Amino acid sequence: MIVVFGSVNIDLISKVERFPHPGETITGADHVVAAGGKGANQALAARRMGAEVAFVGAAGTDNFADLALAHLHADGVHLDHVATADGVTGTAFITVDANGENQIVLSPGANAQVKAAALDEIVTAAGDSLLVQGEVSMGETEKALAWAKGRGMTRIFNLAPARPVSTKLLSLVDILIVNEEELRQVAERSGLHGGASDVVEKLASDLGLGVVVTLGAQGALAHVDGQTARCPGFPVDPVDTTGAGDAFVGAFAAALDAGLRLEIAIRQGCAAGALACLKQGAQPSLPRRDDVEALLGNAGRFEDKRS
Repeated sequence: MIVVFGSVNIDLISKVERFPHPGETITGADHVVAAGGKGANQALAARRMGAEVAFVGAAGTDNFADLALAHLHADGVHLDHVATADGVTGTAFITVDANGENQIVLSPGANAQVKAAALDEIVTAAGDSLLVQGEVSMGETEKALAWAKGRGMTRIFNLAPARPVSTKLLSLVDILIVNEEELRQVAERSGLHGGASDVVEKLASDLGLGVVVTLGAQGALAHVDGQTARCPGFPVDPVDTTGAGDAFVGAFAAALDAGLRLEIAIRQGCAAGALACLKQGAQPSLPRRDDVEALLGNAGRFEDKRS
């Protein structure tokens, strides 16, 4: 089982030909309201890959709360530990340009009230996983990681959005997942320089954990437990890249939770991330296992390549 401790948002998405300059007003089209939040997105992505998933987070008392959780409920994510917090549900204001690239402004709302104490009610087993991100309190996230370590769980931290984190928090992490910009920021704070491959390996060695970096259209690179794996990107014509990173993380975590080898897990993540670029909105774009297997061209290969 994967326990996801994190954020749930409503995404307000506007399509534009190009991003506005400072002080400029432009006209957009195809305004969309969709469920999002990195925690919720990754929980749904893992669930759609076949993992059993429990989500721990908080939604507000506004009219957006039910919509924010609708996809998770429909797909069978366990929501017994989602709190109702006073105020509004977290909101992401997303602008997507003609190339499918995005800019995002995040208002935390109820996510600021997510508490690690809610995890105490969840029954887990050694070998289960905890997946956390950077959209809720780092203090509560650190408590969640300590909780999972005490239960022998695999701890995966997607440091997104990038933010300073303590050495103590990182000492509780088994696998750190970042994108190129997040890797650059972590590397700078650690005094590391060089290409992605060198930085990933050195960072993994210095921090004593596994490091995975997503490289956009170029795929992903991982260095975990002394093993290095790389997956080239799958060529797609992107509509919206908003959900790609979360699709990768959820699918990668689901593969590890199922006992698959690192090189298979990273390939599964890359395929899911590519497919998520083909639809608008984060959660509506998250692919199902059959879609990922079809893209990889070998349905059932995951079951045959367990470690």
